[in-house]
Amino acid sequence: MDDFSVVGESFDLCLHNPDKVLARCEETHMLLNWEKCHFLVREGIVLGHKILRNGLKVDKAKAEVIEKLPPPITVKGVRSFLGHAGFYTRFIKDFSKTGRPMCSLLEKEVKFAFNESCLQAFEMLKKKLIEAPILIAPNWELPFELMCDASDTSVGAVLGQCKDKMFHYIYYASKTLDTTQSNYTVTEKEMLALLFAFDKFRSYLVGTKIVFHIDHVAMRYLFNKKDANQEFPDEQLLALDIAQVPWYADIVNFLVSGLFSPGASTHQRQKLKHEARFYMWDETFLFKQGPDQVVQRCTTENEAILQMLESCHSLPYGGHHGGERTTHKVLQSGFFWPTLFKDVVIFVKGCDQCQLMGTISRRHEMSLINILEVEIFDVWRIDFMGSFLASKGNQYILVAVDYVSKWVEAFALPTNDAKVVVKFIRKYIFTRFINPRAMISNGAITYHQTSGRVELSNREVKQILEKIVNAQRKDWADKLDDALWEYMTAYKTLIGTSPYRMVFGKACYLLAELEHQAYWAIDKFNLDPELESKKRITQLHKLEEFRLHAYENAKLYKEKTRKWHDNHILSHPFEPGQLVLLFNSRLKLFPRKLWSKLSGPFEVVRMTQY
Repeated sequence: MDDFSVVGESFDLCLHNPDKVLARCEETHMLLNWEKCHFLVREGIVLGHKILRNGLKVDKAKAEVIEKLPPPITVKGVRSFLGHAGFYTRFIKDFSKTGRPMCSLLEKEVKFAFNESCLQAFEMLKKKLIEAPILIAPNWELPFELMCDASDTSVGAVLGQCKDKMFHYIYYASKTLDTTQSNYTVTEKEMLALLFAFDKFRSYLVGTKIVFHIDHVAMRYLFNKKDANQEFPDEQLLALDIAQVPWYADIVNFLVSGLFSPGASTHQRQKLKHEARFYMWDETFLFKQGPDQVVQRCTTENEAILQMLESCHSLPYGGHHGGERTTHKVLQSGFFWPTLFKDVVIFVKGCDQCQLMGTISRRHEMSLINILEVEIFDVWRIDFMGSFLASKGNQYILVAVDYVSKWVEAFALPTNDAKVVVKFIRKYIFTRFINPRAMISNGAITYHQTSGRVELSNREVKQILEKIVNAQRKDWADKLDDALWEYMTAYKTLIGTSPYRMVFGKACYLLAELEHQAYWAIDKFNLDPELESKKRITQLHKLEEFRLHAYENAKLYKEKTRKWHDNHILSHPFEPGQLVLLFNSRLKLFPRKLWSKLSGPFEVVRMTQY
């Protein structure tokens, strides 16, 4: 606190009020400079204004300093003079209109020329400041009178009151028109002056009786104008649109006047009374006290809500946190609106940076497309496993799986480059089986979307190797053939039989059957070779029918798998023109620090079947 004044309407009050103030100063341990204290005075100077019993006037010492100022010769001097004189704007009538020539010197790219009109304006402002009238204090029991006027360059207003049939001034105000407002018609300028006056003296006029004076000729013209309802550029300055009524209008009306909205039910009134206990009205702002005793300002939809959310979420001190933490930061910043939590969640979901650092789950996968082939060894899929511990100089396993029979060819290789792949295909696929129609890989050769059967075969072969290798895990190259034999003689649910029987048309006889004397080893092992050859020919004839049944079984199995998969994923209908993010599946298996798994956004150009 810098300085304060204690006033009283009588001598007794002038003695009683200072006692209270001095007692309060002792309680707060406030020190006073007695040389600057004045008691029982009839007038005093406060902030460059002389306070009298009957009103307010300009400090004579300040006015004398301004009176002795020479005409300015620089832009800085003009700005300094207008700043000093502008401190007493409320005492000078038509300040903007009178000082217009000098104000034009402050515009950009204008050559400084202090001509005769500027000198006249300089002298006129000093004269008006010296002869400034005494402004009275407002009497709230009397009506206010407002006078407005407009010119080609400015608008002005005078606020006053009539006492004993004499008009006394309270406040002078004026404003310079900009380029757009200068092009208004006379009627529009008169109305603009009225709007400026009501906006300037709003604190005086709200809730009081007002008598305003304006140019009558312009008003008669406005009333007689046929298209008087046309839109006025500045007529919405104080207009109230129902669509712009804030959500807390009923609460403010109840806090200010104690009135409820028309047609409110008993339940609505009780609810409003209960909610109003947590709100505080401070002139143009409404504040809410939260459960944590933190006071937040109530904001409306018309305010910069998006800028608030961006500040609390996207700026350096926001941190791009989730919805809950961002909401807490908004409340901590002192803002509140009813849909805060919902708006924060929507804003966070739409944040580009947060989406790029996100990930996807199995529910975000695309719909499953089954790959069904008829001819055996017609389509192969290949993939690498590894790297493993070195075994006889080998670190990788190249796996090739047939789509129809699920027959697996796997070989240990020292590297995983394209040369060994070409050598493997030429030596073990082209020479042992018919030339395949397609070779599918999901690695670095050519990408195709697969059903994951090669990964399933890799996993099963790897599980078998894990259980049959020694403790050092370095003999897996020797055990690879045993693992393949175990894999190809095992039953596969997808085809309803084993890959061995799918290829050769009969079951593979195992060593355990001979050692422990299975039925075929006791009764049918020493049959006639000619009869056995005929039986084998019959089996080969039945092989096509057997493979057809396996194809039907695979078709049903894959269809059930597709339905189950599609029922557990989210639908993603894409439309041309949409912006999407591309997920890098490699980073899901081999994550990198500070590396986004999503890239984009990319625009959808067209949709095709895959």
